[in-house]
Amino acid sequence: MPRTGRPRSFNRDEAVAAAMLLFWEYGFESTSLAQLRAAMGDISAASFYAAFESKEALFREAVDQYISTYGHISESFRDTSLTSKAAMELGLRQSARMQTENSHPLGCLLVLSAVNCSPEQQHIRDLLSKERERVRGWIKECIERAVANGELPESTDISMVVMLFETFLRGISTQARDGVPYEAIDAAITPLMSVWDALSVEPGIRGID
Repeated sequence: MPRTGRPRSFNRDEAVAAAMLLFWEYGFESTSLAQLRAAMGDISAASFYAAFESKEALFREAVDQYISTYGHISESFRDTSLTSKAAMELGLRQSARMQTENSHPLGCLLVLSAVNCSPEQQHIRDLLSKERERVRGWIKECIERAVANGELPESTDISMVVMLFETFLRGISTQARDGVPYEAIDAAITPLMSVWDALSVEPGIRGID
């Protein structure tokens, strides 16, 4: 008769959460299997491979968990109950707060794990790039919505505005890892949003003093 094997002696969701924090702190390549197994309850190598098949498969699960929990704040860019400007500002401020909290690794897993990958791990870079591309798409939709509803003029260079706000968003990771506090990053968002106000004024229709 077939062997049934021993039941897993760990909680899978908790194990993935523990792995997520390690990958977030050290990146995919620098996180060793020994570190992962220890953080996941000192599970054996056999239990690890039986549950997750490979380090890469576990990383994919960890990325999915990050997106559905901490990374969920990016959904703010898609909030159509707000004006496009308010949705953009909320997304930036919430991201700044999350990335600077001390209850978990600083910065953004989707950004930092890509920086730490060697060329041999291009498939990991591609995975993370795809996830960042999704958020970039939400930012683009937010700006397109602003043009469609008249918040921004039709002449708006949408690609340029996307680049402006996404570059700031991704740069938060480096600032957070360097110890820049939330208050400083949050304060910088205020003048950044003033750029939106400047863009909202159609050239040629300003009053003449």
